[in-house]
Amino acid sequence: MFDDLMDGNARYAESFDLADVPGQAARGVGIVCCMDSRLDPPAIFDLKVGDAKVLRTPGGRLTPDARIGLVVGSHVLGIDRIVMLAHTKCAMASGDDTSVIEKVRQTDGTDLSGMRIGSTPDQMAGLRHDVATLRRDPLVAADVCGMVYDVTTGRVERVC
Repeated sequence: MFDDLMDGNARYAESFDLADVPGQAARGVGIVCCMDSRLDPPAIFDLKVGDAKVLRTPGGRLTPDARIGLVVGSHVLGIDRIVMLAHTKCAMASGDDTSVIEKVRQTDGTDLSGMRIGSTPDQMAGLRHDVATLRRDPLVAADVCGMVYDVTTGRVERVC
C-alpha cells in the first residue's frame, strides 16, 4: 500500500543534498495554510527548502497546535513573519463545522460530533479573525499578514 512512497523516497535519497540545511527558517517566514494538495507554499512564494516553517491545518485556520508551532517558531526557529494563507475554492470555506461533520458521517458513519474543525462559510472573516488573534497574542513574536492564494491563477492577494 505504501510501496510507491518508499520507491519515491529511494529516488529522492539518491540525489539528496540537504544535509547542511539548518533548522532555522532562513527567510524568517512561518506559513499556516490549508492541507489542500493544490497548495505548495514554498513554491507559491518562491522559497527554498529551509526558508520557511510550514504548518498545515484544515482550511488553513489557526488551531491550538498551529499556535504552538508559531509560538515556538517565533522564539526558537527564526520566524519573524507569519503568513496566514487561505485559498480560493476551499472545501472548509463552503459551510460550517456541522456541515463538514455531516459529510463525514454520510461517507462512512464516523461521528465527529463535538469536534472543532474550524470550517466557516465566511472565509475572509475567519482569516481576519485568525490574523487578529495572532497579532494580539503576547507569545507570538512576529509580524502577521493574511493572504489568499487563487488556485486558478497562482496569484496571492494580501488581505490584512
